[in-house]
Amino acid sequence: MAERPDDRMPDPTMDPNDLYREEIITDRRVGTLRVLNPVGTDGNADPRRKTVYVGEAQIYTNMGALPLSFEIEAGNLAEAVAGYAQAAKDAVDRAVRELEDMRRQAASSIVIPRGGAGGMPGGGMPGGGLGGGKIQLP
Repeated sequence: MAERPDDRMPDPTMDPNDLYREEIITDRRVGTLRVLNPVGTDGNADPRRKTVYVGEAQIYTNMGALPLSFEIEAGNLAEAVAGYAQAAKDAVDRAVRELEDMRRQAASSIVIPRGGAGGMPGGGMPGGGLGGGKIQLP
């Protein structure tokens, strides 16, 4: 019997003990902060949990804009605004390292089949033309 797509999907149940109300704060030039205020299932503030501050930024690559999202350790909005620049720089550095790692992994996964260039014993196209196979990505 064929497996249905919904059999493989995890249950999308929300956690009633981890709810937040979201506010967007921006200076309309450089940055955006998402302020996540903890709430209970009744919608009232939950003072037992701390507010979470998430910064958003973009870096531009040759493939287009890459959105970045990063948590800012702060006790209030003023601290989050003050910490935005350093947190954004750290997020850009992490993203650049991850992109370089992915590029390195992709480059090292190219497999050139045995056989070599044409005209060589054991492979290639007859008559000295180049050949020998296709580049394969695992």
